[in-house]
Amino acid sequence: MEKISVAVRFRPPNPAAADSPPAGAGDREWRIDDTRVTLHHRAVGPVPGGPFVFDHVFDGAATNERVYGTVVRDLIGAVVDGFNATAFAYGQTSSGKTFTMNGSDVDPGIIPRAVRDVFDTVRQTDDREFLIRVSYMEIYNEDINDLLLLEGRKLPIKENLERGVYVAGLREEIVNSEEQVFELLQLGEENRHFGETNMNARSSRSHTIFRMVIESSAKNQTDSGDPIRVSVLNLVDLAGSERHNKTGAEGVRLNEAGHINRSLLMLGNVINKLSENGKQRGHIPYRDSKLTRILQPALGGNAKTSIICTAAPEEMHIEETRGTLKFASRAKCVSNCAQVNEILTDAALLKKQKREIEELRKKLQGSHSEVLEQVVLKLRNDMHKSELERDRLAMELEEERKLRMRLENHLTEQQKKLEGLDNTSISADQFTDLIQLDALKTPDSKYKPDGFVARRSRYSDDTDFSPIPENLDNIADDDLWTRLNKGCVTDLDMLEMTPGLKRETSFIQDATSAAPLEEPTDARCERLEKDCISVRQQLEESNVRCAALEKECALLRDKNSSLQQELSDSKREANLLVAEKQAQLDDSIARCVVLERELSMSRQDAERLVTEKQELAGELGVERQKMEELKQDIRVISRAFSQREGQLTSLYTKSKAILENCKASHVATLP
Repeated sequence: MEKISVAVRFRPPNPAAADSPPAGAGDREWRIDDTRVTLHHRAVGPVPGGPFVFDHVFDGAATNERVYGTVVRDLIGAVVDGFNATAFAYGQTSSGKTFTMNGSDVDPGIIPRAVRDVFDTVRQTDDREFLIRVSYMEIYNEDINDLLLLEGRKLPIKENLERGVYVAGLREEIVNSEEQVFELLQLGEENRHFGETNMNARSSRSHTIFRMVIESSAKNQTDSGDPIRVSVLNLVDLAGSERHNKTGAEGVRLNEAGHINRSLLMLGNVINKLSENGKQRGHIPYRDSKLTRILQPALGGNAKTSIICTAAPEEMHIEETRGTLKFASRAKCVSNCAQVNEILTDAALLKKQKREIEELRKKLQGSHSEVLEQVVLKLRNDMHKSELERDRLAMELEEERKLRMRLENHLTEQQKKLEGLDNTSISADQFTDLIQLDALKTPDSKYKPDGFVARRSRYSDDTDFSPIPENLDNIADDDLWTRLNKGCVTDLDMLEMTPGLKRETSFIQDATSAAPLEEPTDARCERLEKDCISVRQQLEESNVRCAALEKECALLRDKNSSLQQELSDSKREANLLVAEKQAQLDDSIARCVVLERELSMSRQDAERLVTEKQELAGELGVERQKMEELKQDIRVISRAFSQREGQLTSLYTKSKAILENCKASHVATLP
């Protein structure tokens, strides 16, 4: 048993996020070291709840190269050696999952680095021969789409003993270089579903699974019974969980978010069940979601698994980050049982193709090696496509068989209903029995067309029975009848009998009652011949009636089928109208969203202009106040300068007078 490797990666703060304060401006922050994450309050200290401890924790400065080398690189060697491996990114929307998996031109992500390492490891393994095929799919609104095809066909999930859980009809390409894989990845990214929300300009709207199937066998093996190693590498980019009040999703985006959150909830339920104690663990709901169904081997199964949980450092995302860390803590308790996958049967594609390839190599030994490899690769792809086509045809044949069985059951039910309708008609034997039964009935005394109504003119409620007379004679007169009925006289004119069937002359009636005992033989033969003719005519009439009823049933059946066809056409037209109206509604919602976004931007611009105007008005007031202060200072300085000028003028006058006095006294003292 081996624990799932769990790492947590915090992306750098996003200063461009709407309505988010700068990083470090809130009261709470996440403290990160190598294996520990703790929520701190700046004034109080650590927030209650304890630290979260994982295998690895990366801060916003970590690169994809560091994350890959620490978490995923060891999985590549295990996959080449025959172990199944899975790595996937989990977290809220806009937390950096797609960047972690795909990366950029400057800093490639886990998927391109893993592809390069797979081929580098294969080239360095000299003692084994490898066959690599890749596929790329997405789960969009709980429908599986093949990203390498433009058909848009929804693919089902199947399971058997040889392949386990797999997606039927998924295109797989055999490759022999990383450049071919990158071309397929680029094609898949073009077909992938993306959308714009308030939190991310290019938000993933589906879960994507990039899969590499690696088959290997020992080189120069002569025994066809040698095992073939078949391993699977799954690289999963999950769509992010999101809240409507933050993303502002509406219409199609809101429907997508509902499916995404539901599948992630089912993934969380599976992790919760797997993290429980073995005795307390109940049913694991892998089948509740297609995501968990496909990832079933990676969750508690035969695989080495690494989970990278991405988180946002901003304070506004603390609750979502806390939920991601709790999910990572539960996932850290899950154990897998990974083992080398070796196949002894011919189920491995490499074993099926090896004999043909060896013969082809011998025939093309003198050709150039590059041409040989291209021809081999093309033939491998053609053979694999034929295998996939055979599987697809087998699947369609099975569906046709099920459909035929349903149609046969439906036809049997319809035949039973028709037989029930036919049984309601009178057959020839039943018709003869009715005639014979009618011949044995007592004839009616009075024929009335409808109903049975009996009314008495007088009614006595004394007793429920009549007294038995003391003396009974052989003749019942009127007086005895009156005494037996307690004086109640029946009004025979108001008595209506049950209508009798029309009596027909039959062979039994004539033979038992009408025929005399000493009837001559010739007369009796003539009478019996007439009776046979009449019975034959009655049988013919009954056959005509049966044929008419059968035609009526056929007409009803045709009418029913036509009505069902009209109903199906009406449903189809209704579905088309609903789809058209839904498309129009989605377009209207999208236009409304765009208009609301433009209106919001206009309001923000107006508010910004008002704020700038207020700021400019405040600055203008400050400048005016400074100007007034400068004018006041100039007045004070001018006043002081005038006073100083007057003082200087008076000093100059005094000094001039003193100088003149000095000159005069000096002149006077001269001889």
